[in-house]
Amino acid sequence: MRIGQMLGSGRSADVYELDEQWVLRRYRDGLDATHELPVMAYLSASGYPVPRLGLQPPSAGPGDLVLQRLTGPTMLESLLSGDIGGAECSALLARLLAELHTVPARLSPDPEDRILHLDLHPDNVMLTADGPVVIDWSNTEEGPPALDRAMSALILAQVAVDPDNAAAAGGRALLTALVPHLMAEGGIPACHLADVAARRAANPTMSPAERDLIGEAVALVTALSR
Repeated sequence: MRIGQMLGSGRSADVYELDEQWVLRRYRDGLDATHELPVMAYLSASGYPVPRLGLQPPSAGPGDLVLQRLTGPTMLESLLSGDIGGAECSALLARLLAELHTVPARLSPDPEDRILHLDLHPDNVMLTADGPVVIDWSNTEEGPPALDRAMSALILAQVAVDPDNAAAAGGRALLTALVPHLMAEGGIPACHLADVAARRAANPTMSPAERDLIGEAVALVTALSR
């Protein structure tokens, strides 16, 4: 497997060019990607828009995934450039969450559980010529859909309450537009909001400054959900 240039880098992984069709996503710090493979394969078979999986070569490590090379901006990039508006973005995020939550759980015996992304925000949606594609399934679990809705809302709220973030005003506007969609899908119960707040606080990739914003972000989501 010949690894080409780095195409992008996130909080926990780097993406490298393999060829015109495929990329290698490689986790740093020993994180394991193997749990994502069956989930993404299951979602793809269910018709949900995820990157296609490539053949894992023998040299691939547990932190490697060979994925379809996607062409197009992220939703965040399109928001910042003005190519997509907040209302359209919020409706699309809500639709992607709602469609995901129609997919039954693979493993859980609870008939109410669904596949959850638990990190679905504008930087994890690629806007390709064939439609939106949801990326980065590192946090995926099975559970109640309200947990996913709460996580997406809280992530946006942390941006919205950050006085040092240039995107704070846009984040607040997007969250304000998104919450009514989420309420229509079943809402954001306080117990699930508390759960995702604890998860964010325990996230090792977050800075102390980001953790300090969680309480204010929870308060904002709670206020908008009333």
